[in-house]
Amino acid sequence: MKHIVFLLFFISTVSLQAQEAKWHTDFDKAKKVAQRQGKPIIMYFTGSDWCGPCKMLKKDLWETDEFIQQADDFVLLEVDIPFREDIISPEQKKKNMKLQDKYNKDKSFPTVLLLDSNGRRKDEVSGYSMLRDTAPYYAFFNKARRSR
Repeated sequence: MKHIVFLLFFISTVSLQAQEAKWHTDFDKAKKVAQRQGKPIIMYFTGSDWCGPCKMLKKDLWETDEFIQQADDFVLLEVDIPFREDIISPEQKKKNMKLQDKYNKDKSFPTVLLLDSNGRRKDEVSGYSMLRDTAPYYAFFNKARRSR
């Protein structure tokens, strides 16, 4: 009996640790999900292979249990603009560049936008300092939840 209890505890602990947020990469699909679920979209512009602050933000925010617990309140959309050609397909890069031209004209990385379920821009937070303070992002998410 002790072994069964230990095994169940171990499995539940491992499964909780293995959770991660579901990120979409296709804007149209993310928008359909947002409309169907009545949720806002969090659009994240990153340069996954070259942007140092983006890499830190991924570790300090996106991969944390605290964020993962909140992620279900939003439809998440990652818009990656990598330098390397092998990270995303040429078709996806073309789509992402169009999104950048429309939503991130300043080409600021990282940038996180709040969009309504129809894709209209509502709010934005950008940048990430070497202090690695995620508080502005959590304040952004809390504000987004209150404005729903």
